Amino acid sequence: MTDVNAESVTELVQGGLDRREARWLVEEFGSNDEALQAAARRRRDGEPLQYVIGHWPFCSLDLDVDERVLIPRPESEELVSVALTEILRTDISEPLIMDLGCGSGAIGLALLDELRTLGVAATLVAVDESLDAIALAQRNALKHELLAVTFVHSSWFDDVDPSLHARVDLIVANPPYVGDEEFAELDPVLRYEPRGAIVAPDASGVTGFADLEIIIAQAMTWLKPGGVLVCEHANTHRDAVIGATRSAGFSDVRDLDDLAGHPRMMVARR
Repeated sequence: MTDVNAESVTELVQGGLDRREARWLVEEFGSNDEALQAAARRRRDGEPLQYVIGHWPFCSLDLDVDERVLIPRPESEELVSVALTEILRTDISEPLIMDLGCGSGAIGLALLDELRTLGVAATLVAVDESLDAIALAQRNALKHELLAVTFVHSSWFDDVDPSLHARVDLIVANPPYVGDEEFAELDPVLRYEPRGAIVAPDASGVTGFADLEIIIAQAMTWLKPGGVLVCEHANTHRDAVIGATRSAGFSDVRDLDDLAGHPRMMVARR
């Protein structure tokens, strides 16, 4: 970093920003002082750094992100790793993957990219009920030349083409799983993100479980024999997801901890 940039970082720190975040902003906007100062104001006002910068790394991708979509998180990188392992176990040369609630496209596109690196020609069906999210996910797909993607405007499976019944090798989802009361206690910065991507109604007496319950109950219809469902969930949902998957007819069910040791990822194979 040049002396001028170092001075800019120092000025932002003196203005109240964290030094690491100040450095990132200078690296992103340093050649344009007006843009840098505008970005610093947005961050000081509480807007997430990822939205201020406008893009963020996820797995091997640099994804465009803004207020239309949830910010990709490290836990979801773990979800990608688990899903990748499961799809490679099937040893299918051209797997069909469905990403439910695709948001920025992070999970599905990261899987396509990882599989492309391994020489596996996967196809992705990316589903979201938000047209705004789909527009951003499409931009990310083009940005990384991941073109084997069909985007579907749908609330979970509702408007997905029925011709895909029993044809999908992997369904992956990071659905909303935070309850209303829980959300009120979380970091206020989350209020910048789309609430519908975070908060879910309660179901079966379980906080924030409604969307997970729908996905688990209907996934069997879409998976081919040997296909697998991988879902991220709240750390309080282990018993509920195991019970729901078994009730839905899955016999091979596992629930995995994340790197912090919390229950986080359900894997169910048809």
